[in-house]
Amino acid sequence: VQLQASGGGLVQPGGSLTLSCAASGSVVTIDNMGWYRQDPGKQRELVASITKYNSGSTTYADSAKGRFTISRDNAKNTVYLQMNSLKPDDAAIYYCNAQSFPIYGRNYWGKGTLVTVSS
Repeated sequence: VQLQASGGGLVQPGGSLTLSCAASGSVVTIDNMGWYRQDPGKQRELVASITKYNSGSTTYADSAKGRFTISRDNAKNTVYLQMNSLKPDDAAIYYCNAQSFPIYGRNYWGKGTLVTVSS
């Protein structure tokens, strides 16, 4: 599975940005898709994730709740992260992640996309 992320960039505090991540390859094996972020010198942390089935059950980091929305288009094998009311603390490298169904036991990462929040 290959993950191609896009949509990062520079945005002012309070602004919005949408990240996209398209999966290709053995996409039928993928269950959860999501976004993580990482600041230099810090651990990578979950931002949001969404399941393939179960009506797209979502999980959000506390810092993302109420501001970020994750969604998924299974027909396009693409996951989106709509980020609103961005803060300087949201600045980081954002990584797309895909987890296979447990039977396959695989975890995939895309190349990061940089989000900068600054005036």
